[in-house]
Amino acid sequence: MQGAIETALARLEPGPHTIAAAGRTDTGVHGLGQVAHCDLQKAWDPFRLSEALNHHLKPNPVAIVACTRVDDDWHARFSAIERQYLFRILMRRAPASHDAGQVWQINHDLDVAAMQEGANHLLGNHDFTTFRSSICQAQSPQKTLDELRVEQVQGFSGLEVHFHVRARSFLHNQVRSFVGTLERVGAGAWDPVDVKTALEARDRAACGPVCPGHGLYLARVGYPSDPFSAAE
Repeated sequence: MQGAIETALARLEPGPHTIAAAGRTDTGVHGLGQVAHCDLQKAWDPFRLSEALNHHLKPNPVAIVACTRVDDDWHARFSAIERQYLFRILMRRAPASHDAGQVWQINHDLDVAAMQEGANHLLGNHDFTTFRSSICQAQSPQKTLDELRVEQVQGFSGLEVHFHVRARSFLHNQVRSFVGTLERVGAGAWDPVDVKTALEARDRAACGPVCPGHGLYLARVGYPSDPFSAAE
């Protein structure tokens, strides 16, 4: 995504251009609500800028939904106060077709109530070393998890389990580690209380499997005031 947008910007103004995004997304992760900022020389009309960028982004699977002007000290990453992620699991034996690459597909049912019971142990402020990638560059594993809600929904291709995760910031692979661990609870391989045991171990080896990235979506980035309110 970053490279495609920076290339499109270079076609509008002499570059090089560098954008700063609100959050990192690993390979395969989708950015429904990604926010980024950049510095431009020309005083572009926000609507005309979004139209021009979308023209030059073709045929990349990237689209600019809205543009707006912000103050010079505003930063897409450091001004953010919360990030919300969605993870989708498709429970279906037949291969996914329309949703291929958009969900993590499994061929067994999951106990949503058990997964929510396990998820509740993760809420609040904790040392999340267990659910942190070994290559995570964050200075501290201490984070506050504000929401981890699990629900079953009827998706286009079949029954899905959705994980709604919200916090100010996340560790590398934290959400995928949560979901992979909770999937083991839903499948009956772990008891819900095992999630608490894993958390308290503060040991990466105690984590369940890390699930693939293609079911994960950066759904929304929150700011003290909505920078796009004037663009709606």
